[in-house]
Amino acid sequence: MHVKAKILAFGGLLLALTVIFMMLGGIIESNTLFLLAAASYFVGIMIRETNFRMGAAFYLASVILGFLVVPNKFYVASYAAMGFYILAIEGIWERMGCLSEKYQKRSLFWILKYVIFNVIYLPVLFGFQELLFSRQLSLPFLIGAVLAGQIGLIIYDKAYEYFQGHIWSRMRGRFLN
Repeated sequence: MHVKAKILAFGGLLLALTVIFMMLGGIIESNTLFLLAAASYFVGIMIRETNFRMGAAFYLASVILGFLVVPNKFYVASYAAMGFYILAIEGIWERMGCLSEKYQKRSLFWILKYVIFNVIYLPVLFGFQELLFSRQLSLPFLIGAVLAGQIGLIIYDKAYEYFQGHIWSRMRGRFLN
């Protein structure tokens, strides 16, 4: 497979922006989640502009480069989880195109999104409570954290859909023509 120079340069630019956003998360502490989410959106851009394999390579390169360059490794791990979620849902969306019309694709897609998110989120929440919260959580707080994560997923996913549908769709012609 031959990679066009323009796509390769575009991927390099996105990779640089991804690492800059991860680093800025450590500098601008009040916007850490916003910056990490924005960095993970670049994975989706790369998948949609090239293909899934190139997007997966971009994701892997950004995680490796992040661990090498970004001082706060916790932010890189958070980015890795967010980027993996984007990578997984974009891959599922591609695979769902092969399904017949008798399936309710939108409902199935949301169910799979929740499954993927919870496979990532719940083991981290239950396994690393002391790292995340500096102590073991009581049951009511643990239930609250699980519910807050589900609400966070809805916000994150809606923001990603808005970004891809409205913001990136207007900007893409300026970068890739």
